Amino acid sequence: MPDTRKEFTENEIKAFKPEEKIGLVASINPEGLPHISLITSIQAAGPSIVTLGEFCKGKSKEYIQKNHNAGFLIMTLDRKLWRGKAKWTHLRKEGPEFEAYNNLPMFRYNAYFGIHTVHYLDLIETSGQEGLPLGQIIYASLVTRFAKGSLKTSGQIRILKPFAESIFNRLDALKFIAWISDDGFPVIIPVLQCQAADSRRVVFSSKAYRNELKKIPKGTTVAVFAMTMKMEDVLIRGTFNGFSTSRFAEVGSVDIDWVYNSMPPCHGQIYPEIPLTPVVEF
Repeated sequence: MPDTRKEFTENEIKAFKPEEKIGLVASINPEGLPHISLITSIQAAGPSIVTLGEFCKGKSKEYIQKNHNAGFLIMTLDRKLWRGKAKWTHLRKEGPEFEAYNNLPMFRYNAYFGIHTVHYLDLIETSGQEGLPLGQIIYASLVTRFAKGSLKTSGQIRILKPFAESIFNRLDALKFIAWISDDGFPVIIPVLQCQAADSRRVVFSSKAYRNELKKIPKGTTVAVFAMTMKMEDVLIRGTFNGFSTSRFAEVGSVDIDWVYNSMPPCHGQIYPEIPLTPVVEF
């Protein structure tokens, strides 16, 4: 990751304006575990201010109001990306940022919803513009595909549904891992080479983003978010097993213990399964 700094440039502020981009926010849930949400409304309201426009109720906006530390990643359509850390400060339901959000074409002409709340975060640090190392990612993806066969688990109970498993195994899908660093802030790392060894474990070669991935301590609880460009996505959480050698390749793995559907209109936990309960109040 490039050297960090404390402010966005004017060109970066402009680059974050379009709605057509990937925006991820990593937060910390009440149990102290990482969570990742897709929030394409992320923008910069100034050199040191990050804003999130809320139009549907998700967990991340709830979590950052309780634990203010957050990590973010922004990737534009030309594959330029920025990462950093920010701290939630307040929210508003009116004001210039509120008006600007609701004048964007995505929300101005939407008959069903608009931005109803704007969340403000102070920028703690940003890495500045990065480019995806596509050569390394392609090589790492091929290595992962070759090595993952020997890393299947012995568990018989399926955790990932077939649809979610297929998202992880798509080579054109985007995947990102988040963990909580020693300073208490979540860190997001692109891990596009990540694939499912089976429904209970995901694996990834160290050939891309090696130095950053090596900083994740073995035994750490991590979150991994996978999405397609059709906005199909799934979030998992599990234990990072560190790196080991599989078929002459260095591969990291995560044993899955939690799966979450973050796609609207029905966000919710998929695994462990939550029993259905009857509706008794109307």
